Amino acid sequence: MMKSYKIAVIGQGYVGLPLSLEFAGHFPVWGFDINTERINQLNSGHDLTLEADPCKLHDALQKYKDTDGCLGYKATSELNEISECNLFIVTVPTPIDQYNAPDLNPLLAASKMLGGIIKTGDIIIFESTVFPGCTEEECVPVLEKYSGLTFNKDFFVGYSPERINPGDKINTLTSVMKVTSGSTEEIATEVDELYKKIITAGTHKTVSIKVAEASKAIENAQRDVNISFVNELALIFDRMGIDTNDVLEAAGTKYNFLKYKPGLVGGHCISVDPYYLAHKAEQLGYHPDVILSGRRVNDSIAEFIASKVVKLLIAKGNIIKNSQALLLGVTFKENCPDVRNTKVIDIYNELKDYGIEVDLFDPWADKQEVQNEYGVEMIDRIPGNKKYDSIIIAVSHKEFLALDFEKLKKEEGVIFDTKACIDRSLVDARL
Repeated sequence: MMKSYKIAVIGQGYVGLPLSLEFAGHFPVWGFDINTERINQLNSGHDLTLEADPCKLHDALQKYKDTDGCLGYKATSELNEISECNLFIVTVPTPIDQYNAPDLNPLLAASKMLGGIIKTGDIIIFESTVFPGCTEEECVPVLEKYSGLTFNKDFFVGYSPERINPGDKINTLTSVMKVTSGSTEEIATEVDELYKKIITAGTHKTVSIKVAEASKAIENAQRDVNISFVNELALIFDRMGIDTNDVLEAAGTKYNFLKYKPGLVGGHCISVDPYYLAHKAEQLGYHPDVILSGRRVNDSIAEFIASKVVKLLIAKGNIIKNSQALLLGVTFKENCPDVRNTKVIDIYNELKDYGIEVDLFDPWADKQEVQNEYGVEMIDRIPGNKKYDSIIIAVSHKEFLALDFEKLKKEEGVIFDTKACIDRSLVDARL
């Protein structure tokens, strides 16, 4: 077993940075990212994702300086700085395209890049979420092509799916069991022993890379399907005129009832990973009805929320065109700055299609990132002298729970609480 690692973590986002800092306590680690602005921020001790402990980042950076690169962490966008590493961990994004098909471009680009620098004996571990078989069928051929090396003779691969939950300070990297695998039995053991150094919750070594890939895909597909069930219930109960949360509270008194809640399903995993699993299934000639029907339901919720707001406004005698709406929250979850694949933007666009003027406010989100990613300009603060025809609570940030909604809403205004997070007497509808 290789005892002396020099580690390069490719991608320094929500997954790569926490991983880098944990390994930096045991090995020299270079955090590589093509975003030079991100690299400069990290080397100055700042993490805009808020995933890293500021003290841990500072200590890891200082340790690298104190030990002259023999231990600790340094962020870099220079390929030559990681060329002497012997273990590479890939944590780049694996998004979907406009047709909900897997977009492997970042993953394959990273594989091509690594193919140009890997050496005999090197190990490449992939953490990016993929469909079963992707690592060996898609990434390995690229590594072989650009390195001129032979798989499982000159270089080896592993797969250990990330389980980072952005914004969660309880279920962190080290406190959640890690699934591991390798391209040979010996490499699987080596990868497993490596992660055991940082994962206090323990590891689970699987029999193959494909099994590890599949385990990650079904984790999020299962959650997506369960949420789609309660979302469908919300659509049904809305027509019945009963509150979904009341029904779930009553049903939840049974010991084996699964307490999922309705809501928007966005983010980097749950709303994306099922499409990866479905893609592989369809390649094999099987149409995954349950997975894709769940996706259709969850993707329809933003449209339902917007149309419900319009119906409530009409019922109170409001004129829809040019009415004023306040949309609270744009991140995909509460108390977290992550705006990746947020479905709040779908609500925004639906309201705009109705001719409604929308103020979007989120104290956690980066205004420039939202502008660049979605072409939407957020307001800097909620105006103190403005009242709105409709208010939609899309994300339950702690700051929103303290707002005086009566002062923000016009007399015949409407409040839709998608998170059921404020006093129900204040709202006209909840999801």
